[in-house]
Amino acid sequence: MSTWRIGVDIGGTFTDIVLLADDGTVATRKVSSSVDDYARAIMEGIASLVAEHGLEAAAIAEVVHGTTVASNALLERKGARTGLIGTRGFRDVLEIRNLRMPRLYDLAWEKPPPLVERYLRAVVDERIDAAGRVQTALDEEDATAAVERLLAEGVDAIAVCLINSFANPVHERALEAIVKERAPGCTVCVSYDVLPEIKEYERTSTTVINTYISPIVQSYLARLRQAIGERCAGAPLLIMQSNGGLTSADEAARRPVNIVESGPAGGVVGALAMADGLGQDNLVTFDMGGTTAKAALIEGGEVSRSSEFQVGGGILAGSRLMTGAGYLVRMPAIDLAEVGAGGGSLITIDAGGSLQVGPESAGAEPGPVCYGKGGSAPTITDANVALGYLNQDYLVGGALPIDAASAIRALKRQIAAPLGVSVEEAAHGAHRIVASNMIRAIRAVSTERGRDPRGYTLVAFGGNGPVFGAAMAQALDIGRVVVPPAPGLFSSFGLLTADVEHHLSRTFRALLRGLDKEALAAAWDALAADAAGRLAADGYDGPAARIERHASLHYQGQTYELTVPVPDGPLDDAALAALEEAFGAEHERTYGHRAGPEEPVELVTLRVLGRGVRPAAPPPRIAPRPGTAETPRARSAYFGPEGGWCEAAVIGRADLAREREGPLIVEEYDATCVVPPGVRARLNDAGCIVLDVG
Repeated sequence: MSTWRIGVDIGGTFTDIVLLADDGTVATRKVSSSVDDYARAIMEGIASLVAEHGLEAAAIAEVVHGTTVASNALLERKGARTGLIGTRGFRDVLEIRNLRMPRLYDLAWEKPPPLVERYLRAVVDERIDAAGRVQTALDEEDATAAVERLLAEGVDAIAVCLINSFANPVHERALEAIVKERAPGCTVCVSYDVLPEIKEYERTSTTVINTYISPIVQSYLARLRQAIGERCAGAPLLIMQSNGGLTSADEAARRPVNIVESGPAGGVVGALAMADGLGQDNLVTFDMGGTTAKAALIEGGEVSRSSEFQVGGGILAGSRLMTGAGYLVRMPAIDLAEVGAGGGSLITIDAGGSLQVGPESAGAEPGPVCYGKGGSAPTITDANVALGYLNQDYLVGGALPIDAASAIRALKRQIAAPLGVSVEEAAHGAHRIVASNMIRAIRAVSTERGRDPRGYTLVAFGGNGPVFGAAMAQALDIGRVVVPPAPGLFSSFGLLTADVEHHLSRTFRALLRGLDKEALAAAWDALAADAAGRLAADGYDGPAARIERHASLHYQGQTYELTVPVPDGPLDDAALAALEEAFGAEHERTYGHRAGPEEPVELVTLRVLGRGVRPAAPPPRIAPRPGTAETPRARSAYFGPEGGWCEAAVIGRADLAREREGPLIVEEYDATCVVPPGVRARLNDAGCIVLDVG
């Protein structure tokens, strides 16, 4: 009997489900996301796929899930009522933040409200110095009073973050014990367990976020595990983390801050798995769905990661040069830039009479006008229908009827007529605006990181990514675009290619020159042993358990660090010299300069990645779906003032077995690929559409 693995990715509009058998057989399904309870859509989609293929529950080996539950709880501010206990004098760290301003000259901008209001922030008398020595012992009566005050306010969860506790958690542990004794049902998180690193605001913010989202994530995962247990004979549930590695549902429930950016990570990991087959080590991934668009970088066959990111705050523009807009999470994560640009992005006219797209979205309900579910405001999907890019009768293999006439009427009445332009000019203007917003996201992970996107291949996926991929590549002077098989479900495929990962860190501040090598080796060995133990608990040992070392460093006096890999082997003088050189090279590549050899380099944080290497997923064998363009035909499509209306051949992916030149529209069950005039398209050996943009 074949065994099957299930990948599930939740989007703002659709939930994507992929079944992959051990022989490469694939079954896919897109269902509308159930925003009131995401688990319901997941289980309904799994149930229909399992029934359609006549599978037994025992045939399901595992379920791998990318979820937006944690990020939605933050964005919608629907987390737990949370209290915070800190050291006296540090009550307002959450509001003072780090003085970063995302809009330097906007006097009306306001920082997002703290997740813990001031009256729910208690302080205790205690003090530990930076070396971990107790200066003022924690008074038990004072600590108990602080806990009791928060409990009296009706908090559901308590975060504990004391000054310098990364060096010695003894006082945090005492407070944790008091909370558990006084309120066994109350969630309590201490910063030493969440982020044992220097920097008070970053540590406090991350700990508070972990606490704030814990109850809602734990409840969601408990419901989902129960449903999977009933439907899939107790198949294990693995969750995608923000860093691109998998973790168990139990670990995700314990540290939900690691899955805040779970949803967007799957596609990037899938592109990494595909890189060898493309013969390309340098890729820009572009994932555009119904609500957002995400860009990331794969460089030298490795995913680009950042040590921190921000969520929410009302600013979705993809610039990394101005930060401070949202809630800061200091956890390793795939370096993603995200903008509020998707098929559901609303097209409006602003107060100045200019065309505006997003960041507001029609979402899954009511959705675009053309879906016929009650939507009245035109969206990018409606514009793409009006431009002839999308099938004007149905999408998703016929499961989603399209009302093109209503979309065109809405665009004409609300956008084209007020602007005094034709419908196609209004629709194409919106198309170009949303493309420019997404180009900003790509530049945020490339140009703003000192990388030239012209040397990369663009991998376009998501339900709308292949519609925009070629045009964006032309604007960025990227010569090649790759559209993987089943692009609209590609993030779900990516989930099934990921490894299990544990990312551990601790602060270790010392100048590289003259540091205590034995103490450094002991600290790194302790982290490596912890990672190995966690992998062993997950069932990975021997060659399947791999340990990688990284270090975060800066020039002495700098505030922010750059992270570089540390080679295996003893930490002798040669290794430390190589580490200093690696930091200097990364500093020059990122910022365009490096200091002279006389400038001391300081080690700040030790990092260890424990990777549990899973068997490679079999090459997927995707059969054509009913409703895709199997018989070549043509449709009129508008390619801007330069190209005008053209008769574009509407074909299926298989019709690109021989190279063809645009204009073409490649229709599939889960996505549409637009090939503009002059762009050449072909299939490679892996079944990917390759667009040579020129």
